Amino acid sequence: MIVITGATGALNGATTDHLLSRFPAEELVVVARTPEKARRFADLGVSVRSGDYADPGSLVDAFRGADQLLLVSSSDPTADAVALHTAAVDAAVQADVGHVLYTSHQGAHPRTPFGPGRDHAATEAVLERSGLAWTSLRNGFYAHSLLWLTGDWRTTGTIAVPADGPVSWTSREDAAEAAAVVVARIAAGDTGLGGPLTLTADEAPTFVDVAALASAASGRSVERVLVDPEEWVAAQVAAGRPERVARFTLGFYEAAGEGFFAGTSPLLGDLLGRLPSTVSDVLTA
Repeated sequence: MIVITGATGALNGATTDHLLSRFPAEELVVVARTPEKARRFADLGVSVRSGDYADPGSLVDAFRGADQLLLVSSSDPTADAVALHTAAVDAAVQADVGHVLYTSHQGAHPRTPFGPGRDHAATEAVLERSGLAWTSLRNGFYAHSLLWLTGDWRTTGTIAVPADGPVSWTSREDAAEAAAVVVARIAAGDTGLGGPLTLTADEAPTFVDVAALASAASGRSVERVLVDPEEWVAAQVAAGRPERVARFTLGFYEAAGEGFFAGTSPLLGDLLGRLPSTVSDVLTA
């Protein structure tokens, strides 16, 4: 049996759809804080259980019987993500789960300026200490984020950033499909998919490169402009974003500038059996 958390969200919802093309519905279980939101899966014959990382007592029964548990990372920027993930891992131990697959991030590192990357690194350490078989799906930074990180470049002709560095912009849809492939391979007995797996697009363009690609996609000149970090934060706040959110995003740019998102791996393409989507695909769309 395969148990999936976060299936009411975009990433693991898409992964569950891909799993349904590989496994009978009765072999899948979706765990949701609000089971009614998972009705579309229930209508397809998937069992739906109630469970919430913030309510550890709800998780053991929700995870019980799982040969594999696909554990989505918390998306609440105000929560103690590591505490929530630790509660879920502890419940997986109590439920005697066979193998945990955790949706991590390529930039997982205890010293990254990007907060979620530190949370992912800490969670991977929790998994390592748990005694469970585990896989960390270190997805590249999701390419759809470019739609707001690059700003209104079609109007302004500029992409203003507070720091720059290579980022292996990766399609969330590709990552979701790859996760389903990994689950299927583990179910078939593949023992080579444990520990951290880097799942990225084939290239890691900088924002200078993104500006060049935007120029090619739009037929107009687009320039990357480097802005002082504090001036960038002030501009974000002036545009109506909370300072906490602006500084959270600044951490991403700083991590990119320090090379935390620079690595690429052919594994994603190998799992998909095709070339992953590219930045050009996103900008053209």
